[in-house]
Formats: sequence, structure tokens, C-alpha cells
Amino acid sequence: MSKLDELIAELCPNGVEYKNLKEICGTITTGKLNANAMVENGKYAFFTCDATPFRIDSYAFDTEAILVSGNGSQVGHINYYKGKFNAYQRTYVLSDFNYTDVKYLLHYLKGYLRDYIMVHSKKGSVPYITLPMLQNFKIPIPPLPVQQEIVRILDNFTELTAELTAELTARRKQYEYYRNEIMQLKHWHDRKTITEMSLGDIYDFQYGKGNVIPTNGGEYPVYGSNGIVGTHFEYNSEDAPVIGHIGAYAGIVNWGYGKHFVTYNGVICKLKNNSVHSRYAYYLLLLQDFRAQAKSGSQPFVSYEILKKPRVLIPPFEEQKRIVAILDRFDALCNDLTSGIPAEIEARQKQYEYYRDKLLSFKEVKA
Repeated sequence: MSKLDELIAELCPNGVEYKNLKEICGTITTGKLNANAMVENGKYAFFTCDATPFRIDSYAFDTEAILVSGNGSQVGHINYYKGKFNAYQRTYVLSDFNYTDVKYLLHYLKGYLRDYIMVHSKKGSVPYITLPMLQNFKIPIPPLPVQQEIVRILDNFTELTAELTAELTARRKQYEYYRNEIMQLKHWHDRKTITEMSLGDIYDFQYGKGNVIPTNGGEYPVYGSNGIVGTHFEYNSEDAPVIGHIGAYAGIVNWGYGKHFVTYNGVICKLKNNSVHSRYAYYLLLLQDFRAQAKSGSQPFVSYEILKKPRVLIPPFEEQKRIVAILDRFDALCNDLTSGIPAEIEARQKQYEYYRDKLLSFKEVKA
């Protein structure tokens, strides 16, 4: 019998009480600022729905907190932070915890809150949650020694994943540096064969379709502002880049594999110039800092003007193919979920999820 089994047998053999989140968190509030508040080298962390915070020059919170993204394609995304920070509007800030080890609550929320939100979320132009909905989410509350042993076990999985992720991040930075160097064509011997043109000469840009993420399923992946957010039975783009159009992810470039559907939060990129290899054109997009150019308003957005304007260098088609072959190999090493570090991270995550589901399932007993 494991230590956890012994603790459960001693302290809660018949099950545990479940409590609403409002009983566990003495304070649940929301951020006030939009993405325009972000600055390049701010003093404090600024949380949107990214795993890594941005920066800002002022703070509104100085506490240990769990942050829950309250709307958009990343509704339910969770971060943890301790210290001085600020938060994006409609980011719920949970603090002043009772009855729970904070890390126990963090593991539970990461495992089950998003599914709860997707069932109960208010469907407007984008999915969003309300404060009462969040407050009524129920969490099993075993005795603290049981919680702490669960945290110890699950943290072993997440710490290893964090180490692998840090190594992968370092490799990706090396790859980006090499990609930027090779795409500047300093190595190319015959400068007369290089053509200069604008991105507007290469692509037709078109905002995606529909303000609501499709929820009826289908065979085609749905891309929003930053990657896949669902599936749909229609497609409006095929093997082409998707650029975040509006919101916190405005300007981020992803590759849409195969036939896929792009919502209004993304930009469809249709290649119109046969002298440019489709993947070479994609790597040209990755060189641009569209995020820094996103126009401000109620929230950042990338206009057609911003996308069309950059001037880029185009070598002969055979050289494009050679560069693409090199960069695709590097890209696979950094991002392919079927091999290397990404595959190991994926395996560790599945292992973590398996044990999390076993360890966090408790029979409910009434108080």
C-alpha cells in the first residue's frame, strides 16, 4: 500500500466533501486592462491567456494567485503566479485560499475546469464565463495531508515536463536564430538573381469567417488566432499559414495543415505568386514582427495594410526549395509531436493526466 493509500484509508476512507470555488477562494476578481497596456521591458508580469506572461509597468495585485482566462478561444486557460502582477480584462484572479493546498487546487482546476466551462459558458460572439458560473465550480476537499501527497506525486511529473520544455525552448531559440540568418540570404553568391517584392505581391490576405468557434464538430480542424480551437464540417483554406487577426494573439503566425477552417480571429493566406514556394513564403511571414505592429483600439488587430507592406527577398526557386528542406527538418525537430523532445513531452503529459485523473477522483460525502 502506498503512502497515499494509507492516508486515504486513515483520514477519508468513505469519501470527501466537495466545496464550491467561492468557499475556497476568499477573493475572486478580474483584471481591468486590455492588451494595449503591454510594454517591451515592463517591470511586472502581465497575464493574458499565454503560458508565459507579457510585461507591464504597473501592478494591480501582489499576492499568490491562480488566474483563469475568462473569454475567447483560450477561455479557461490557467496560470499560477506569486508576487506583483497585472492581468488582462476578464481574467479572473483567485486568491486568499481556504481549505486547500494552492498547488492541489491548481492541479484540479487545470484538469477539469475547462470542460466545465465549455459546458456552461455563455455563447456570444466568443465563449465567456460569468463570475457565478466560476464560483459554483465544485472541488473535492480531502484532508490537507492527502492533498499534499497528491501534489508531491503530480509535481514529479510536471517538474520533468518543465525540464524538457526548457530544453525545447532553448532549441527553438537556436532554430529561430538560424532561420533568420539563412533567410537573409547573406550566403547566396549571385545577388542579381534575388528578387525583391512585398508580401502583398505574394499573398492575398482575407479575414476568416464567423465570430463564433464552431462547436458541431467535423473532420476539418478549426484555426483561431493561435492554433487549433475545434473542428468543423467545412473548410476555407488548405496547407497555408494562418495569422492571428485580433486580440492578444494578433500577429502570431501558424501553419494550417491540410484542409482547415479559419474563424474571423485568424487571417487566411492565399498564395498567388507561382515564383514563391508555399513553405518559403510561410517562413517569410515568420520573419515579420506583426505583433509589434498590431494597431491599437479596444484590442490589438492586424490590418491588411500591415500584412501587405513588408518587403522581402526571393532567391531562385531551387534555392527556395533547398532552404525549405533545411528549415522543415529543424522545424520538425522542435515541433513534431511524433519524434524527439516534443514527443517525449507529449508522452509525459499523457502520463501526468492519467495519474491526475486517478488521484483526484473522490467519492462525495455530504457535510
